[in-house]
Amino acid sequence: MRAFCLIIALLTTALAMSQEPSPYKKKVFESERGTMPYRLLLPEDYDATKKYPLVLFLHGSGERGNDNEAQLVHGSGLFLKEDVRKKYPAIVVFPQCAANDSWAKVDVKGEWGNREFVFFDDAEPTRAMELLEELIDYLKDQYPIDSKRMYVGGLSMGGMGTFELVRRNPRTFVAAFPICGGANPEIAKKLRKTAWWVFHGKADNVVPPKYSTQMVRALEDVGAEVRYSLYPDVGHDSWTNTFAEPDLLSWLFSRSK
Repeated sequence: MRAFCLIIALLTTALAMSQEPSPYKKKVFESERGTMPYRLLLPEDYDATKKYPLVLFLHGSGERGNDNEAQLVHGSGLFLKEDVRKKYPAIVVFPQCAANDSWAKVDVKGEWGNREFVFFDDAEPTRAMELLEELIDYLKDQYPIDSKRMYVGGLSMGGMGTFELVRRNPRTFVAAFPICGGANPEIAKKLRKTAWWVFHGKADNVVPPKYSTQMVRALEDVGAEVRYSLYPDVGHDSWTNTFAEPDLLSWLFSRSK
């Protein structure tokens, strides 16, 4: 009986812990174009009279939907670390792209493991991108965001979206960190006012690393500040290495206009 009671107690505790509210508050942005779920993390001891950096993170294609949960799978834990929250107080936002949409217009050709991506230099924005830009304006109106310290990153589809968002808003983000993404090198001139740290796995057979490599070269050619981490023997999940980079957040938060 004692063993049975202990098991029940453990299960009850686990259930209670799983139901604890996340520090990332559930929000939904609404506009005439539609709705966009997003999760919002405010700094500890949030003070509306102070200005805070904004960190925007764009998820990959596997986390699309409208559950307002899946977009937290990769990366959200980094900003919940106690030392990170104390050292880098910031407003952190994880928006969620709809299941049938994407952050950037990209055409994909070929079979899995041997795919080619076609990036555009001046494509019309996707619906998700339009909603995202509206969401950013809304956040700037509602929260004390430091316009000199706005940052964006993303992985895979979100890495592509990172390049696209900066292209469309070349004076907004002071630093960006796309992971296993890519873009059209012709847009590099519009990206040169932003500091870049680009990440990719050399063994990635989902989004080949050549797309990050060519963007890094293009950014270097236009005089942009750029770092490149190409991880040997790492596949598509190079975000694991990225989030473990000891200098990532110090590099990011040190950037200011």
